[in-house]
Amino acid sequence: MRIPYVANPPSPATAEEAAIVSRIQARRAPRPLQPLDLALLHSPPVADGWNAFLGAVRTQTASVPADLREIAISRVAVVNRAWYEWMHHAPLAEQAGVSKRAMEEVVKGDGQGEGEGQRGGTPLVLAGEGKQERPEDLTEKQWAVVCYADEMTRNVQVRDETFARLRELFGEREIVEITATVACYNCVSRFLVALDVGERNGLGPDAAH
Repeated sequence: MRIPYVANPPSPATAEEAAIVSRIQARRAPRPLQPLDLALLHSPPVADGWNAFLGAVRTQTASVPADLREIAISRVAVVNRAWYEWMHHAPLAEQAGVSKRAMEEVVKGDGQGEGEGQRGGTPLVLAGEGKQERPEDLTEKQWAVVCYADEMTRNVQVRDETFARLRELFGEREIVEITATVACYNCVSRFLVALDVGERNGLGPDAAH
């Protein structure tokens, strides 16, 4: 971590800050506050907004099954080399029914190999020119989400062919919630990597476990 974590348990300076800490603790329960929380709590208002946004994405995106949500987050972690994020979400994907072999496909093209600060590996192409075959261990919907997360994260802009395929597989609420999840966890991964929250971001997926 590039700056010290706040004390755990935190020592809020005001009643308002104490209420923020309580809200974060309530969302985390029964787990304790995480290193990410202890980094964000340097700025209680930011930590409070973050907690509300992440809480909505993690627990209220009812149209998106857990397997799709967690492999989307995991692919963002792969592309951005946010291995602390991977460490937390790859096991959740497996708990949601994604096999270890399928997660090996998610981690392919892990952002290495193009020089420091660049996203290496092989970009995933869901539809159109250069389309890649779906790995047999991933369902059509899972593969679509992995490719969409990859393209959003690498390129920001999403090709029309990719989006057309997404429209074939998902409804509008599902697309909005998948897109919000990918965007949200790009934000998370950039914060984690920039500050080296968890001190594991440069180690790779195997060292993160």
